[in-house]
Amino acid sequence: MTQPHDRIPATTPTEALAAPQASQTRVAVVGGSLTGATCALLLLRAGFPVTVYEAAPAAAPRGGGLIGLEHPALDVLDRLGIGQQEILAHPSETVREVTLRDRQPIHTARHQYPGRNTTWSLLHHALTRRLPDGVLRPGHRVTGLTAHGGRPHLLFANHRHAAADLVVFADGRTSTGRRLLDPARRLRYAGYVAHRGHTDHASPHLRDFLRLEPGPGCQYNVAPIPGGLDWTLYLTCAAADYTHYFGAPPHRRTFALPRHVSDTARALVDAHAALVLPAAHAATVHATTVRMAAPVMDIDAPTRMAWPIGAGWAALIGDALAPVRPHTGRGANNGIEQAAALTVALTQHHRWGADLATALDGWQRRQLPAAVTAVRQGPLLGAHLGTGS
Repeated sequence: MTQPHDRIPATTPTEALAAPQASQTRVAVVGGSLTGATCALLLLRAGFPVTVYEAAPAAAPRGGGLIGLEHPALDVLDRLGIGQQEILAHPSETVREVTLRDRQPIHTARHQYPGRNTTWSLLHHALTRRLPDGVLRPGHRVTGLTAHGGRPHLLFANHRHAAADLVVFADGRTSTGRRLLDPARRLRYAGYVAHRGHTDHASPHLRDFLRLEPGPGCQYNVAPIPGGLDWTLYLTCAAADYTHYFGAPPHRRTFALPRHVSDTARALVDAHAALVLPAAHAATVHATTVRMAAPVMDIDAPTRMAWPIGAGWAALIGDALAPVRPHTGRGANNGIEQAAALTVALTQHHRWGADLATALDGWQRRQLPAAVTAVRQGPLLGAHLGTGS
């Protein structure tokens, strides 16, 4: 006869799966651009209390051009309820690469991109309009990070402060978080500039992403966007010349808004377009009234993504962790994928009591290789194009 102490207690399926939950983790996301907004939405859907702190005032102008999103990033957006019809201008997956000589095409290669193209504006609007009221706090520029009462404490330029259990810095190429957590890694100018523009002169025949290569030191990309075209012209530029064209050195002005683009810079781009591009594409550039520019920057590859702050943590994701050259096509993709993986790690901690330090260590071990690869790939692509110093 079985004795009572030998019996295995009967359990229901629910009881068998039940696990002690960790205490709720409060998250502060620094940066309200694409990666920060994606991270906030993912964490909110997973049940975490989240606040997003954005340095720019609500009315500050924003800028951004064409963005390629690969299938893993598109799947994350699907899970957030952002369908491709909301963010795509055209559904083409085709990239056409055209070699030019004397402004005429001499060879065309086609390949399929494993994803879709959107624009910064379309995607940012789709993300931020889904944030609940009160989650996004504009006008909060972070100036410091301390441990107070065992928790990370953010300090702001407006003399306010905020506590969290985890601070996620998604504050872009000039990240304050990177300066605070990983100060030895600083941006370096790569010696060339992405001159950019949007025009409402749409081409009825252009449905694909088109890359023109006139020769060493220059590349021109153009693609359809809602109501027009988005183009980028990469040109070699000395640091002193960048300062002359855009009013500040490249490490200080890492994105030149339309008001920063001088007449001299505009004339330079128009002259190069007329010199190296087919007439129709040169006309597209010349007709563009609103111009922007971004110096191409490099940085040392990251070796970690998370740091203990008191009894809490701080992390870097996206461009805050590792800005990459635009040719890699990995900037937004890295940020979105890192945010999704971070949400998984935090969910395991909260739902099943997984050790948070171990979960974050596993997260960074899985995500770092892709970031490191993209950082190292950029200079190789630039050398192939003959751009920069």
